[in-house]
Amino acid sequence: MDLSQFEPQHVSWGEAGLRLGLAVILPLLIGMERFLRKKPIDFRPFVVISVAACGLSMASMELAMTSFDQQIRIDPTRVFEGVITGIGFLGAGAMFRQQNYVMGAGSASAIWAAGAIGIVCGLGMLWLSLFIALPILLILIVSAPFVERYDPGGHPGDRSSEEELAQ
Repeated sequence: MDLSQFEPQHVSWGEAGLRLGLAVILPLLIGMERFLRKKPIDFRPFVVISVAACGLSMASMELAMTSFDQQIRIDPTRVFEGVITGIGFLGAGAMFRQQNYVMGAGSASAIWAAGAIGIVCGLGMLWLSLFIALPILLILIVSAPFVERYDPGGHPGDRSSEEELAQ
């Protein structure tokens, strides 16, 4: 059995590990912020989505750079389009309407961003993944007191807000 099929052809093991590692760490931080604030989604989907998107990005780039017959062409951007569209559907599932208020938009957009971070990590643009993740994490943390104070919809775990909405 030829074991060369199990190793990356265009990046080193270290580079692949670094890409996947960052695809775990950055969305984990975003997911933990959501989890610690008792949002309706925990940190696990953020990591799973990002790692899967990273893996698909690396695989599509490996395929695109592998020499095939001239008649076969691989377009990695189509993979990215499919991944982002699928993640959009997952994010939509995190949003819900309660009377006149839409809740979960922050978590839904953070899910979508986790996919983008995974794709960017998979492409090897680790610097860009940091520049995507840090402002997202910052806005989620810094805006929390404002949202909690002025959000008329309240939060799903807040009983007083739910009781007010029911009236």
